[in-house]
Amino acid sequence: MKIESEGTCEVKCIHEDSVREVKSKMLSEETFQGIASDFKILGDPTRVKILHALSKDELCVCDLAAILGMTDSAISHQLRLLMERNMVKFQKRGKMAYYQLADEHVIQLIRMESEHARECR
Repeated sequence: MKIESEGTCEVKCIHEDSVREVKSKMLSEETFQGIASDFKILGDPTRVKILHALSKDELCVCDLAAILGMTDSAISHQLRLLMERNMVKFQKRGKMAYYQLADEHVIQLIRMESEHARECR
């Protein structure tokens, strides 16, 4: 019994012009690795919750722990990982460290993915 997929070509035909054009526009391997690392970081619901909370306001570790119902230590660990990917940054004010999203790109990423997730339900 032969099972055919609707999404596959029935004949092999490489469109040389299209292949050449797209290959010339491909990102560097380093950029692809960075994007994959970002998506890997976003693969954890806790980190996504932290980013979402920080998209609403800057918060300290204690605030984030209260919002997410976690320990300060667990939140700090997740924040370290997010800082390594330059997704969050902090600012010291006196004895307090307030976290915020690193830049507009992270805000857009969270906003766009939130919309996409709602549309896919």
